[in-house]
Amino acid sequence: MEHKPLPVGVDNFEKLVTRGYYFIDKTLFIKEVLDKKADVNLFTRPRRFGKTLNMSMLQYFFEDGRNFDGEKIDNAYLFNGLKIMETGEKYLSHMGQYPVINMSLKSGKQPNYTLAYALLRRQIIGEYFRHMYILKDIRLEKYKERYEKIMEEKADEEAYADAIKFLSECLEIYYDKKVIILIDEYDVPLENAHVYGFYDEMIAFIRSLFESALKTNSSLEFAVITGCLRISKESIFTGMNNLKINSILSRQYDEYYGFTDAEVQKICEDFHMPHKFEVFKEWYNGYLFGDANVYNPWSVMQFMDDLCEYEEEYPKAYWANTSSNSIVRKLIDVADEDTKAEIEALIEGKTIEKPIHEDITYDEIYQTMDNLWNFMYFTGYFRKVNERVDAADNHIMELKIPNREVKYIFRNKVRTWFNEKVKARDRSKLFTALIELDAETVEEEIADMLLETISFNDAYESFYHGFLAGILSGMKGYRVKSNREGGSGRSDLFIVPVSRRKSAYVLEFKVADKIQKLEDAADKALAQIEEKNYVRELEDDGYSTVYRYGIAFCGKDCLVKLLQKQVECSII
Repeated sequence: MEHKPLPVGVDNFEKLVTRGYYFIDKTLFIKEVLDKKADVNLFTRPRRFGKTLNMSMLQYFFEDGRNFDGEKIDNAYLFNGLKIMETGEKYLSHMGQYPVINMSLKSGKQPNYTLAYALLRRQIIGEYFRHMYILKDIRLEKYKERYEKIMEEKADEEAYADAIKFLSECLEIYYDKKVIILIDEYDVPLENAHVYGFYDEMIAFIRSLFESALKTNSSLEFAVITGCLRISKESIFTGMNNLKINSILSRQYDEYYGFTDAEVQKICEDFHMPHKFEVFKEWYNGYLFGDANVYNPWSVMQFMDDLCEYEEEYPKAYWANTSSNSIVRKLIDVADEDTKAEIEALIEGKTIEKPIHEDITYDEIYQTMDNLWNFMYFTGYFRKVNERVDAADNHIMELKIPNREVKYIFRNKVRTWFNEKVKARDRSKLFTALIELDAETVEEEIADMLLETISFNDAYESFYHGFLAGILSGMKGYRVKSNREGGSGRSDLFIVPVSRRKSAYVLEFKVADKIQKLEDAADKALAQIEEKNYVRELEDDGYSTVYRYGIAFCGKDCLVKLLQKQVECSII
């Protein structure tokens, strides 16, 4: 059966409607914006939760659109049959009535200030070109030279810092109406500038841009800004008494970013897969915005699109590469023992308590672990379970991982980062001890490295297998062979020298459920090497001497045993 195409990656409202994509009707968001009547609305939500599409929807609803000749474009047809059309004249009277400036700042994600500023400047210039029909109005004659200098990239930086305000003033003269300003992804250039080291320059430009456009602009009807974080201490919004902040803590607008239970159920029914609803719920549900429990819309659409191709497709962590992983990785780089224990607890499904505050700044994110936890909460890694105010009036939240998708990110991506951190350290002492049959030092080194990574109570043998395969790779003159077929079973690891004149090593792992059982588990590992005849492959490959290590794990403790019997393999 034919279905409407799913809008994977489509964030333009006009394209969504005219090309017949399937979408969830969020047009009552327009009604709420009109009802609340805030001068400047800041919406902070995680990446890929529909911010850009909502901004595009606002533009097409409110804008008195014109082509390059100044002829009116009627976009009312885009909303036919949608919920906003049922709200009555009080709201529909605003349709197509305002000049609109719509900009995204995500192009400011560049490796240096010169390039970032150039790309942001072109975003501004794009809006000047889109509205250049206004220059035909004689009332704008005295502004024409300044307008054209900006449009032709001949103006100085000061002119571009004031360019949104100037454009809104020109639009007000042309339309005789105040202007709606939409600024999407406002914090992308700030986060990026912090990573690449030109933060002060970028914050100065963005501050000037916003103060002129949003704080001292008499031509402003209202503005909507979106991003991941509220950045108040940066002085971007200082003194802006007309700013209304709507974060994931806000109860207003809570259902307009992300999908609700009912909406995901409808998607499953519309695509004749109601039996898949529980899978969607387990993997992509669990975010709490205000009082609304919502699903990750990006992942829901991606998974349904995959299911339409193959109904038995397994869910994936689609969101893993779209979020702000650079700052999350910093959590790993600075994690202390307490932090690692908290990450392990979260992966096990437990909760942690953290003080939460909204006025975090990119310049302060790395100053404390609490700031990093705050960043991760507001960017979608955790769900609020409970909240309280402590004796010092701090807002304390109980947090947990919201769903299997984010848990997968923690289990795999975050754990991989920890393991990479371990691999970056000097492992020569471990390598030497293993070759020299110093089981005690091998044990000490492995245990020390385990303290640097994360594990969890449901850790299984493959976790330790992957961990050891990683830290033992890079031994000069040796190769690590993993899960090779040998004898009557599969050994865990072979450490084999390039030269067959040197000794080779078989490593077998066991996991003990209690610390008291470590020695018994190590003995069983050695016994299994003998019983399964794991050395046969090495014998057949020409290695004359093979040593056996049995390694037992329990959490972050390990015990290493070496089979003292040296096995000489005959070489014919």
